[in-house]
Amino acid sequence: MAANKAASSERSPLLAQGQDGDGHIYGMSNSHAANEAQPRPQGDQYDGTDEPRAGDVDENTALVDEPPLARKIAIMSSLWVGVFFAALDTTVVATLISPISSSLNSLSLLSYLATGYLIANSACQPLSGKLTDIFSRQAGLVFSNVFFAIGTLICGLAPNAEVLILGRVVAGCGGGGLSCISTFVTSDLIPLRKRGVWQGYGNLVFGLGMGTGGIFGGLCADKLHIKIAGRLIEGWRWAFLLQVPFIIVSAILVYVLVDIPVRRPYKSLRAALARVDFLGALLLVVTVTTLLLGLNTGGNQLPWSHPLVIAALVVSLLSLLLFIYVESNPRIVPEPIIPVVLIGKTRTILCACLTNWFATMASFMALYFVPLYLQSILGYTSSEAGLRVVPFAVATSAGSLAVGYIMRSTGRYYWLMVTNMAIYLVGSALLCTFNRNSPSWTTFVYVSPLGFSYGGMLTVTLVAMISAAPHEYQAVITAASYAFRSTGSTIGITIASAVFQNILTHQLRDQYGGLPGAEGEIKKIRNSLDGLKQGYEFPQGWSRDVVLDCYMDALRGAFISGLGLAVLAALSGLGMKEHRLHSKLDRKDSSASRGD
Repeated sequence: MAANKAASSERSPLLAQGQDGDGHIYGMSNSHAANEAQPRPQGDQYDGTDEPRAGDVDENTALVDEPPLARKIAIMSSLWVGVFFAALDTTVVATLISPISSSLNSLSLLSYLATGYLIANSACQPLSGKLTDIFSRQAGLVFSNVFFAIGTLICGLAPNAEVLILGRVVAGCGGGGLSCISTFVTSDLIPLRKRGVWQGYGNLVFGLGMGTGGIFGGLCADKLHIKIAGRLIEGWRWAFLLQVPFIIVSAILVYVLVDIPVRRPYKSLRAALARVDFLGALLLVVTVTTLLLGLNTGGNQLPWSHPLVIAALVVSLLSLLLFIYVESNPRIVPEPIIPVVLIGKTRTILCACLTNWFATMASFMALYFVPLYLQSILGYTSSEAGLRVVPFAVATSAGSLAVGYIMRSTGRYYWLMVTNMAIYLVGSALLCTFNRNSPSWTTFVYVSPLGFSYGGMLTVTLVAMISAAPHEYQAVITAASYAFRSTGSTIGITIASAVFQNILTHQLRDQYGGLPGAEGEIKKIRNSLDGLKQGYEFPQGWSRDVVLDCYMDALRGAFISGLGLAVLAALSGLGMKEHRLHSKLDRKDSSASRGD
């Protein structure tokens, strides 16, 4: 024990050295190699004690001691301003689908409107871990705020759907970084045992942003129509434009308050950039973008047999395989954005990533298609639909915070995951029961179990991944978690949109395909919700009730797809293992230092 204690440095990491499913140690320094000869539990599982073990420390921590509470609150508050608006921006778009599609005739481009932002997340979030390790968390946060502001401004001024999608991509480069880098900073400042509670606070802010976004976007779309220089600025545009000043304030706050030392200072810009895996990021973007293109276009704008659709899906598969090869080959990429080998060989990390992936797919299906159901089938306005997103957001925050407190108290998380995923399945199943005559109260209540369990899942999987990874991979593993989440949201919306558009088109053609001018009317219905409103005059032989039934069948197909993905998420969560949650940044927990 004396030898082991001597091997531990005063600059100790937040996390333990990781060990894969085969018992191999990752990230072990030479000074720890002898100590690791001692037997350790398979998979570095939690052994029921709080005593430190050899190999639990290295010399990579940015901070030696946990900062005072007042300083932690000041730093985290400055971060959460940006997180709030990144979350608000998500649900603003979800509730603006109807007015945007009517203004720009873009409902069939719903997937691109939603996922342009998320594709940029997929590219930038994995890079943010390595880049902020090199250039500092402060620089990354300022950059993210600036890009978020520019992209949001482009959205507010966009003359057509294509420019709007471009704005969403630019905003996504920034918004994704705000959420991701704030998580790195939390890990830099907070011991792992308390980590879930602070993540819960962050998710509370995120949930507040989500809940506010729906109402804010709806009110802007319904009420805020202002003429400037004789030109009418539509309400949905103000939902973007009014965010810009607050995002600028966020950039100023993080510049002043966030001052965390760079863990590995670089000697030159060229040397620093050489450590960044731009090739991996490019392959990831190509994979996600071509997959989105194939799924969204097939059966929607072009037949599934069209060469463009087939080529897009084939390129996506080949790019994915190349991405996996590149990321797992240290001779090509010494420091990958997603450590494929570590994820593949560490069961808890792999299962947590897959759980994040599938659950986020299902959750974003609900986040975008429940408001569409409320506006298209039940006839709610944008603001009324936004109000009904609030329970999902509040429940997400409550679930995350509740799970964080339980983990702080018990030091355990596995059975929390099992319970969360059971509730998640119930919530996903409830959405499948929506119909044209669903009572108003169900539109508030049915989304709550899904939100509560989703928030809990996000906190559990993040803490589990960090606890299972070596400290040197902390930011990269966190970024990988966000990469799975952002690609999951992108793919989830794309799948739901493809299912919705294919069923809707098929149903409408079955009903009215033989009538004159049917294709033009079908295209109009697929691109705008105006045709579903009371008073719209359908061509002779068409029935509004039949069209609404077709819409409901298409929406139900999307919700059932979400339930299938929820099942995959639950099965993935069962594969995680229990890992030690330490109470101190220096990982020298004693038996008396449990909890806070």
